[in-house]
Amino acid sequence: MAERNVYAARLPINEQRDHLMVQVAKLYYDLDRTQSDIASELGLTRWQVGRLLTEAKEGGIVRIEITPRGGRRTSLEVELQRRFSVREVIVVPTGDIEDPSLIIDSVAQAAAKHLVSLSPKPALMGVSWGRTMAAVARALPKDWCPGLHVVLVNGSTALTTTTSRNSAVAEEFAQSAGGRATLLPVPAIMGSRSTRDALEQDPIIERVLTLAEEAPVLCFGLGGLTHQSVLLGSGYLDEDDIARLRKLNSVGDIMGRFVDRQGRIADTHLDDRTIGLRLEALSRKERVIGVAAGEDKHLIAAACLGAGYVTDLVTDEGTARRILEEAA
Repeated sequence: MAERNVYAARLPINEQRDHLMVQVAKLYYDLDRTQSDIASELGLTRWQVGRLLTEAKEGGIVRIEITPRGGRRTSLEVELQRRFSVREVIVVPTGDIEDPSLIIDSVAQAAAKHLVSLSPKPALMGVSWGRTMAAVARALPKDWCPGLHVVLVNGSTALTTTTSRNSAVAEEFAQSAGGRATLLPVPAIMGSRSTRDALEQDPIIERVLTLAEEAPVLCFGLGGLTHQSVLLGSGYLDEDDIARLRKLNSVGDIMGRFVDRQGRIADTHLDDRTIGLRLEALSRKERVIGVAAGEDKHLIAAACLGAGYVTDLVTDEGTARRILEEAA
């Protein structure tokens, strides 16, 4: 021991500590020694070894770079997690890709991997519908969560013909998991509040909404306020509605509920006619996974993060950068 540290003993106190930090870091990170082994070899306690490793990282002697094989923008992930205090952020690199469908597919694949990795596996999960969620459903592998019960959390019956059935998202989630789905076979938006109230009091609809409330895990796509909105395409809204929502400072929708930059309901009259899980229920969930693909979703994603509606976010790098710009 004495022979090993003769050189270090001749150095000034600060340099001795730096020398020891380098020595400990090399043994731990490069030579794969345990902290107990290092403590024994250098005549230290495990606590001292742990403290030296911490100081080495804080002082820049050790720099750890995460380079996931699947390709992720971890620096953006960390920045978003720190800024919004969320549990997990996954940012997918997109490079020069501009095709919206390719971006959606890339983000959907990352969201599917994230769902598969959840531990413990949920027995009950709520999902919304839309293009992004349909892409997530397609990306899920077979038998990823055997026995899973999937519940649709907002109304889904389309008023006009669409390229896919909205309720199919919950069905495909359940089929890929090897489970079952409970649907919400009512329109997303009704013509009047009294009709919505009457439907929500129906025993069958009430049972579905109770299931949505009970689901500990929730996954939904974030909808931007654009002419590509699935609510516009499904016949619930028209161009005048989009223009009116913009005047009310709406930035998009969460499960069909339109919010402003602070995450507050932008149009209470429209919200009073909307059927599905209410935003206040999100704070009672264990995991709320929001999926945002495309830079036109950055405002709704920033609102969602700022209001604390999600615990996890899956998005692309362009959207992530725009979210941080908006937050700044």
